[in-house]
Amino acid sequence: MLAASRVSALAPQVARFQAVRVAGQRQAALTAVRRRGNVSVRSIQSVAQTDRDTITRLLYSIGTKREVERHLRIFSSSSHPSQPAKFAVIKVGGAVLDQIDELALSLSFLYRVGLYPVVLHGAGPQLNGIIESEGVIPDYIDGIRVTDANTLQIARRVFLEQNLKLVGALEQLGTRARPITSGVFTADYLDKEKYKLVGNITRVDKRPIEAAIRAGALPILTSLAETPDGQILNVNADIAAGELAKELEPMKIVFLNEKGGMFHGVTGEKLDVINLDEEYEQLMKEPWVKYGTKLKLREFKELLDHLPRSSSVAVISADHLQRELFTDSGAGTLIRRGYRLFKHNSIESVGADRFRQVIHDRDPEVQSGVSSVTSVLSSLQKTPYTIYGDEPLDAVAIVTHPEGEVPIMTKLLASRSGVLNNVIDNVFNAIKKDHRKLFWTAKVDDDNRSWHFERADGSFTRAGKSLFWYGVQDVAEVQRIVKDFEAKGRLERAYLPVGPSAPPQQPFPGATRSYSTLARRQVPSGSRGYATAVTPQPTSTEPKRLALIGARGYTGQALATLLSSHPYINLTHVSSRQLAGYPLQGYTKSSITHSNLSVEDVERMEKDGEVDAWVMALPNGVCKPFVDAIDRGAKVRSSGESSVIVDLSADYRFESGWKYGLPELYGRDGIRKSKRISNPGCYATSTQLLIAPLLKYVKHASGPTVFGISGYSGAGTVTGTSDAEGRPTTVPKVTPESLAGGFRPYSLTDHIHEREAGRHLSSLLADPTNPIKVAFIPSVAPWFSGIISTLSVPLSEKVTARDVKGLYEEKYSGEKLIHVQAGVPGLSDIENKHGWTVGGFQVHSEGDRAVVVGGLDNLLKGAATQCLQNLNLTLGYDEYDGIPV
Repeated sequence: MLAASRVSALAPQVARFQAVRVAGQRQAALTAVRRRGNVSVRSIQSVAQTDRDTITRLLYSIGTKREVERHLRIFSSSSHPSQPAKFAVIKVGGAVLDQIDELALSLSFLYRVGLYPVVLHGAGPQLNGIIESEGVIPDYIDGIRVTDANTLQIARRVFLEQNLKLVGALEQLGTRARPITSGVFTADYLDKEKYKLVGNITRVDKRPIEAAIRAGALPILTSLAETPDGQILNVNADIAAGELAKELEPMKIVFLNEKGGMFHGVTGEKLDVINLDEEYEQLMKEPWVKYGTKLKLREFKELLDHLPRSSSVAVISADHLQRELFTDSGAGTLIRRGYRLFKHNSIESVGADRFRQVIHDRDPEVQSGVSSVTSVLSSLQKTPYTIYGDEPLDAVAIVTHPEGEVPIMTKLLASRSGVLNNVIDNVFNAIKKDHRKLFWTAKVDDDNRSWHFERADGSFTRAGKSLFWYGVQDVAEVQRIVKDFEAKGRLERAYLPVGPSAPPQQPFPGATRSYSTLARRQVPSGSRGYATAVTPQPTSTEPKRLALIGARGYTGQALATLLSSHPYINLTHVSSRQLAGYPLQGYTKSSITHSNLSVEDVERMEKDGEVDAWVMALPNGVCKPFVDAIDRGAKVRSSGESSVIVDLSADYRFESGWKYGLPELYGRDGIRKSKRISNPGCYATSTQLLIAPLLKYVKHASGPTVFGISGYSGAGTVTGTSDAEGRPTTVPKVTPESLAGGFRPYSLTDHIHEREAGRHLSSLLADPTNPIKVAFIPSVAPWFSGIISTLSVPLSEKVTARDVKGLYEEKYSGEKLIHVQAGVPGLSDIENKHGWTVGGFQVHSEGDRAVVVGGLDNLLKGAATQCLQNLNLTLGYDEYDGIPV
């Protein structure tokens, strides 16, 4: 009840926030008119970022900070510029439209944190009201509205009115919304004789939806469809939402109704979760499941059978939407396919290979090198145990339970899907049914730390490690159990509330030595990155103007989107030969139309001081005439100062007069002082960040080899066919279809990034005159963006995997855009992320070769994000202004 009241309380807070924000905008505009030329902008911030931060803080009132941020992170990473509609489909029942203000606030919440649901609404009650007022009784057959020409005419009018009503309510809150009342659904007659003008959807065109999202607007759809020859047909909104979800395959499908969920027909209690694979057949036999409930369950099952298992359906009221999406407990009814749970007393019953893979991929001790898969499996042979889990192993737990002793959950390993879909809760509940008492451990940096506290009756934390338990209320009993664990070595001493650890030579009998008893080697020292050695610089808040040359490609689009959230840099010109005359999409700070700037235009603009910085997002070999024009214009500029140029191509990466802009390796001061910056290549960025911490230990005669796999966006773009509005489209040079599900190696020798990485890394050597030679083999893969680079490097002296990980942690300590992790980075760790992630540290058994894996999004840290870092530094801003960190 308290949680529910908190959610409801968010609405007036948001309303007040919106009112203040709008009033503030008006005042700022008035001040600017009065004080043109000397306006103080120190207090001006990015409205979009302020909105996101404010709404995120408000969300903390409905759930823990960790769970809110985890769900935000998962949802934010679900969509991509190539597939922007992957977050959620929200079907709004007609009755919910009568609560238009509450609905608009809930949708505006999502918009303010950067999430774009696809909204489809019905209008049944409104349509019935009008029809009945005209003396016509609505006619239904099999629950389907019989729609004659007169009914359809009224339906079209009602749908349009309700659609514009919702769009207007959103726009009043400052949330951009686009009405889409046709062009998405193609249909044939369901049964013309029986139902008349009712459609059966045969095709969904998602292009109008994706275009709305790319333009920064929420798409608001009706369920009307058209036949191929243009006849409008009525389609049940639930059916239309289902077909839409099958096409988009979103993470969430939400059905908003006025009841706020589905309810048990006998007890009247709300059903929290329905696992269809386990419960569907039994539910359909229940006497209280009939009519509409039976139809809904059948539709939900048929829908989810067509979608990935990570998809789920939620039935919820509009005022509890945030709680359903951003908390683990939810608020409505969650329907998912689910899996039957198992519990086995042997690894073989689970499947030895599958079980080993789970340990290898998820166990943090294995990933960090503290333990191994073999040692984990060997320890299980020493005591009775039970393995709990679900069929796809999205959540796996191991509970050891020697006869007459308190059980310990030694492992709890869940995938992202296992956490998001609450499979981990199902597994834990199965354990609770079998064991009245349980102890388990977790580290303080565990992403699901709040989950442990919520399910424990007590806990003890020391030195970054926590011990949890349930079923024991008496402190004296806890102390007795802990002493028993210590005496028998059942838990690592570091987790126990006992005295100092035993010396390293006296580990616990029959147990792996705890963290506090590990004898650590001295990690070889590496070069400290500039980021931790530079004195903090004062930052500017003066607005600057930016021109982007080459805005059609993916990198130009990504940079324009980033600049929308920059507090001080304003994009004033975008140039594209193909898109000249068309509005720029994805940039929300102002309305900009593409131009086609010539070399002469650029020279004139530089001479007149129209911009403060230029970004060249052009293909290799095309940039020089524009740079020369800027140089000519700067010579006759009245101020005598040149504008800044950041070049994203390879044209100036080998020029001594240009500063190579990789701040994490080659310093910030040089970039701050330079006005000519060459942005590193995407592959080259990952390659250099991979090799740099190991430079001192590279066997020079052999040299490192990097194998890189990039999404197909890295291969560039070409102009495609025009869209429905006549606008030229951008399509990839290499399509995923052409790769046939595999990947394609190319440029097997002498790739330009070999030379680029070798040249700049050599400047970090003690003897730069003896340069390092880098071997690089690239491949293109059928995903959109993201580079995974694997480094294999011969070593001049023996080190351990832990030593290698320590080198990276030391080298990149304090770097906001670099994440060092134990496990091998996967695509989900890098796609749509603004930084570089490294992990999977391994050393050959002979200690003479290290393998490390790093990854980044080629359009972000590999291009646009790094460009913005360089712009911020050279223009005097904070390095991370406008970059989500």
